[in-house]
Amino acid sequence: MTGAPLTLPEELLLLALDPVRGRSLNHRRYLQYGLAGAALADLEEAGRIAVEDGDRIRVINPLPLGDPVLDGALAALPGPDKQRRGVKAQRWVRGAGRPVHELCLHRLEERGALRSQTRRVLGLFPYTCFPAGAVDLAGPARDRFAGALGAGFPDRRSRLLAALASATDLDRALLRSREHRPVRREVKRWAREIWTAHAVERAVRQDKEAGSNAASG
Repeated sequence: MTGAPLTLPEELLLLALDPVRGRSLNHRRYLQYGLAGAALADLEEAGRIAVEDGDRIRVINPLPLGDPVLDGALAALPGPDKQRRGVKAQRWVRGAGRPVHELCLHRLEERGALRSQTRRVLGLFPYTCFPAGAVDLAGPARDRFAGALGAGFPDRRSRLLAALASATDLDRALLRSREHRPVRREVKRWAREIWTAHAVERAVRQDKEAGSNAASG
């Protein structure tokens, strides 16, 4: 099952995973927030949700799309008959990050792009990682990102992907050279202007502030 186009959360996950180690290049929790934000972006593009009052998500069409990742995300939002003002985007991103992450991993494993492996830290403590599988979907995803970077991220989808990478600190791995510093400043601005990425950026910032307060306390 390789022919279906990648959803935005799938593409973001492929960019974030080290193909050999099978672990994310950025903070795992930040990545999860980013995947939830990417799912919101795809649902908005498909006409399933809208944002109101700047940061409240409202489902305007509960009809499934036929994609397990996006349909799982849509099902996790309150339906039109169960909401009044909608759910706050940052709150939903924080709560939905882990299940959307699991849906993406399962979907990409089904498509042959990832394979799950159990490894051990210090030979004792088991953890699961997801290195590249037999079907290379990560290589083309990275090529598309590099092409979009070279063209200045000319379309909505590439700007969304770049903004989500910035919001989750993934840009530090994807745009690490000095020559990319102006680009990183630009995509950071997009992460504040695009509401789906901004919800992710705020969730990440909340975690960082909580960690800083705990360390100083």
